[in-house]
Amino acid sequence: MALKATIFRASLQVSDIDRNYYGEHSLTLARHPSETDERLMMRVLAFALNAHEQLAFGKGLSDMDEPDLWQKDLTGRVVHWIDVGQPDEKRLIRASGRADRVTVYAYGSKAEQWWKASAGRLERARNLAVWRVPGEASGSVARLAERAMQLQCMVQEGQVWFGSAAETVQIEVGALRSAG
Repeated sequence: MALKATIFRASLQVSDIDRNYYGEHSLTLARHPSETDERLMMRVLAFALNAHEQLAFGKGLSDMDEPDLWQKDLTGRVVHWIDVGQPDEKRLIRASGRADRVTVYAYGSKAEQWWKASAGRLERARNLAVWRVPGEASGSVARLAERAMQLQCMVQEGQVWFGSAAETVQIEVGALRSAG
């Protein structure tokens, strides 16, 4: 018998002073049986850093043709494709042809090692941006995971504060590659 996804709900308040974006989002996330709390919360963080009324969660791990998050315009065209972790280079090349922008949030202790191995093969993906979230920060964010969450994210001058009423994590998201 196949394992079923676990449903998480989050109320997320975003104050992104850098982008002049302020909003509250009610999120429903399905955690794949093989997904960790760290990866789940990295998807929530990626949502917060790119919050938009048309941003939605894709099938991610369950479907290789969909990202972890994406933003589509009213015609169904993919405006922004967002993945977390260390996606396959072929997946990112294919995504860069389908979307106006592609963003990856690599996290954990092996993020830079993955990027060094992948950077050369991804040179032609001009619309690709890659960000690194340090392993200590992604581990701290993972501790915020609960089936029902009240979360806040504030972004100011490139600094990110992400947390709940009990704990707030300051995160240094560093650019490994900016989209050309």
